[in-house]
Amino acid sequence: MSYDNYKKCIEACLKCASLCNNCASSCLQEKNVKMMASCIQLDMECAALCYAAAQLMSLNSTKANSVCKICAELCEACANECSKHDNEHCKACAAACRKCAEACKNMM
Repeated sequence: MSYDNYKKCIEACLKCASLCNNCASSCLQEKNVKMMASCIQLDMECAALCYAAAQLMSLNSTKANSVCKICAELCEACANECSKHDNEHCKACAAACRKCAEACKNMM
């Protein structure tokens, strides 16, 4: 595949990673941080994997599709967790995770 074929997914992954990082940082400012622990952990894992997926797609790696499959699964898990919380940063993160999961699924 060429960069042009991956472009939409790369952009979705980078946006998702950015919003996951913002969500994790914002969750750390919540009154009950302990209640947000699962959200923070998934945010950090999802951001890391989204960055890795984007990088592998940019490199036209033969492993990009395999990583996209795992990325889609982690994005869905992160979206599900963020959906449990009623604050704007979690809502934005959940939406970005769902879009990224869909884009990654389209790569497989």
